[in-house]
Amino acid sequence: MGSTTESNMIVALDIGTSKVVCLVADVGLDGEVEIIGVGSHPSRGLKRGVVVNIESTVTSIQRAVEEAELMAGCKIHSVTVGIAGSHINSLGSHGIVAVREREVADYDLERVIDAAQAVAIPADQKIIHILPQEYVIDSQEGIKEPLGMSGVRLEAKVHLVTGAINAVHNIEKCIRRCGLEVDNIVLEQLASSYSVLTEDEKELGVCMVDIGGGTTDIAVFTAGSIRHTSVIPIAGDQVTNDIAMALRTPTQSADEIKIKYACALAQLAGPEELIKVPSVGDRPARDLSRQALAEVVEPRYDELFTLIQAELRRSGFEDLVAAGIVLTGGTSKMEGAVELAEEIFHMPVRLANPKGVRGMEDILRSPIYATGIGLLLYAKDNHDTDFAAASTDEPIAIIEKNKTDILTRMKSWFQGNF
Repeated sequence: MGSTTESNMIVALDIGTSKVVCLVADVGLDGEVEIIGVGSHPSRGLKRGVVVNIESTVTSIQRAVEEAELMAGCKIHSVTVGIAGSHINSLGSHGIVAVREREVADYDLERVIDAAQAVAIPADQKIIHILPQEYVIDSQEGIKEPLGMSGVRLEAKVHLVTGAINAVHNIEKCIRRCGLEVDNIVLEQLASSYSVLTEDEKELGVCMVDIGGGTTDIAVFTAGSIRHTSVIPIAGDQVTNDIAMALRTPTQSADEIKIKYACALAQLAGPEELIKVPSVGDRPARDLSRQALAEVVEPRYDELFTLIQAELRRSGFEDLVAAGIVLTGGTSKMEGAVELAEEIFHMPVRLANPKGVRGMEDILRSPIYATGIGLLLYAKDNHDTDFAAASTDEPIAIIEKNKTDILTRMKSWFQGNF
């Protein structure tokens, strides 16, 4: 797929507000995903998950892809890419059809999904995902795999995810400007769930919170299916800005201070711990206690977790997430974030590192790579062509063969009818 070699390659591209990450993986015969290439570059052209500068975004993607190609020793042709931003919306829908042969076939599944997606959405939005939650056959609920089951009426309950057409097109345009094709565009919190959530958590009920640089992405699962998704436009960049404003230090320095010394709960930071704070211009650096820094950071995390709690209540699933809250994403790594979240949510909270892949665990075992690794796992599970067909010449050959077959059939039809 993503390589000119005979290997079974999949490639993930996580275009975030703060960084672009490209991961190249090899899918073994046993289905195991092994990462063989990693590329990362600061992201310069996005704001809150949306492209605001195409040239800068293209440059960041190119740098990350080149780095991954060099490490993996292959040429990347196509990628599975994540999408986020405040333009993302979601809604529940359902469709009902009659079963043709009194036994559910692939054709019936296609028809019922088509019926479920026939809902009115704004003209500037397009459907990104149709995620089946459960099927109902003749009033029998809770069916996950209806294929082959007997019945006369099939109903599908689905979760629809939509995004702004222009935002999707801009991401595709940036990737194609880099000479790459887009295999799949995947909602980032859906991708992250593949790498950080267990099946038990999804079954019991869990709220996954992916706190990135520009947005905080929320996904709620119950009974093994995704039930609610939403995006909050507050994340790590706002914390950096708060530090820069409060400490009167350059944004770059504020970001470094946040990563090295910040704490989300002031009572965990000692007042005797001192840090150096660079000043703006030629002024000398100042000493500041780590506790004073935590007092700047804690209100922003408090606000973010309160907004997440309000969104969870609004969704109607607050009492159904028995497994609690799972935090992931780069901004969730901060010391004290889990403890503060437990104080606010009054339920279990854990920090999740991505799992499900082999290779480079020492580098990639971090919440920063949750979305990228999730995109790889999504690509493996949802790719509908043979992984072994890695050469780009083969699809062209198939198209040419199909053209010849169609022409032959048309010729035969005309000869038989005229």
